[in-house]
Amino acid sequence: MTGEKELAGQVALVAGATRGAGRAMAVELGRAGALVYVTGRTTRERTSEVGRPTETIEQTAELVSAAGGTGIAVPTDHLDTAQVKALTERIDREQGRLDVLVNSLWGGDRLIEFDTRLWDLDLENGLRMFRLGIDSHIITSHYALPLLIRRPGGLVVEITDGTATFNRRYRENLCFDLTKNAPHRIAFGLAAELREHGGTAVSLTPGFLRSEEMLDHFGVTEETWRDAVAQEPHFAIAESPALIARGLRALAADPDKARWSGQSLSSGQLAKEYGFTDTDGSRPDGFGYFEEVVFGGKDGSAADYR
Repeated sequence: MTGEKELAGQVALVAGATRGAGRAMAVELGRAGALVYVTGRTTRERTSEVGRPTETIEQTAELVSAAGGTGIAVPTDHLDTAQVKALTERIDREQGRLDVLVNSLWGGDRLIEFDTRLWDLDLENGLRMFRLGIDSHIITSHYALPLLIRRPGGLVVEITDGTATFNRRYRENLCFDLTKNAPHRIAFGLAAELREHGGTAVSLTPGFLRSEEMLDHFGVTEETWRDAVAQEPHFAIAESPALIARGLRALAADPDKARWSGQSLSSGQLAKEYGFTDTDGSRPDGFGYFEEVVFGGKDGSAADYR
């Protein structure tokens, strides 16, 4: 990406910016010159149910500022309507505008029981996924959108797992499947509602994401991630959080972004469209690899899709 501050003067809210894609997107918006409110439940004083105390919203805000933007950390439980209302009132009071809303709220990976039938699932865990991955998005948009629609050009990005096309394939857990398909319909519906206000809404997914949690799972670091390919061959297509972050930046800065409104997008798709790469200079197409090679039986390797 260029060193231009193409988002200078813009205000963003990245809801769920503690780690992973959310943190990377907040930092990249800051690198483009935006003022970014970063929210989440894990702070230096308190750890959320995710249980990763070393990743905090204060750290994210500091990274945003170090990248060239302004990061403001606001501890927020996005299932608490009073907290979300107070958050948006604060943004209104301090900035009087909101240009980009990113709903990157989740934190439910630990709840997933793959290859388990609905009647065998832990029901409380399944319902909690709905709360974490659907309700939180709806609550946040409800309170944030009146501020965003004050000016034309506002952007809402629903972060999910899997494109709408990819998610036609069952995700092997009914509650997870529903939770990760809902953001596509939220973006589709919001696109219709925002149209008269000059706003854009999309859903956006990374490919096989090398999040901090995924790296820990394989016992590797971002520098040594290729060592995990021996354990999981498909990890060869993995992408860093920077790829989706660069996609968000390009989308937010695109004066013609309304052409995407209502659509399901992926980091790999936006990399091709806008011409950026991952940190290693490659352009991984995770969904192309999985759909054509892994599930489609086409001869090829991850290297053919990077």
